[in-house]
Amino acid sequence: MSTATVPATSPRARSRRLTATEAELKGQWWRFAVLLLVTAITIIPIAAVLYLSTQPALGSQVTAPFTLENFANVFAGTNVLLWLQNSMVVTLITVAIAVAVAAPAGYVLSRGRSKLVGGYSLLLFVIQSLPIVTAVIPLFILFARLNLVDSLTGVTIVYVGSTMSVAIWMMAAYYDSIPISLEEAGWMDGVSVFGGFVRIVLRNSLPGVLSTAIFAFLLAWNDYLIATVFLRSDYNYTLPVGVQTFFQQNSTNWGLVMAVAVVMMLPPIIVFGVLNKYFSVGGIGGSLAGK
Repeated sequence: MSTATVPATSPRARSRRLTATEAELKGQWWRFAVLLLVTAITIIPIAAVLYLSTQPALGSQVTAPFTLENFANVFAGTNVLLWLQNSMVVTLITVAIAVAVAAPAGYVLSRGRSKLVGGYSLLLFVIQSLPIVTAVIPLFILFARLNLVDSLTGVTIVYVGSTMSVAIWMMAAYYDSIPISLEEAGWMDGVSVFGGFVRIVLRNSLPGVLSTAIFAFLLAWNDYLIATVFLRSDYNYTLPVGVQTFFQQNSTNWGLVMAVAVVMMLPPIIVFGVLNKYFSVGGIGGSLAGK
């Protein structure tokens, strides 16, 4: 028996196509609703912080619905600018050292194929799997003997150490996406191994370098646990630790707290906004297209 085929222009075929299109649109609406919900959950706390930071503070004589009084009080009557400076110094040094060490170390991890490199890779995996809280107390005892407690230098050392393993893994993972044929072409032209790394691999690894730098930046900028354990004096506080000084036992001036929170949010937003346009992998494709 032969089965009759339905013409593509028949009403039944058009009905089937409309049903498939409706099902596809329905699936897209569900995905859109989920993404909208996740976005709202992420944005609402930020919007609440911005809103509360512009409301009159406790005991304020201001009656306007919008005011920058909290920011004026924070900058004029507290050490927020000093804490901001401390956070910037610690964070920038952490980023510089993490990128400078992770870039060549990740290259060795990506291109090396020896047992020593494999053991080093396994060691990094074990280190990064351990929570930092397990090392805080031993490090505090060690740093107390070295006079590094209540010191920005000591905090920076801990940040660099806690960032390094993940930073190396991130750089190695990005180097794996760069074909080794590019380096081999450079070697045939007389470029050394180090020259090939700098001129070819590192030159095409800007997105990986920036991702590693942003990771180190956020870890050092947002850290509270390490800073609150190692920093004791108000002069050496970073911003996350400084915020806790606004919390009192019986009352809290939430306007000032939210103003400091806005100050904390601005540097990461500015950094990501400036560097976002450099997150592109088109350079690798262009390098291969010329071969």
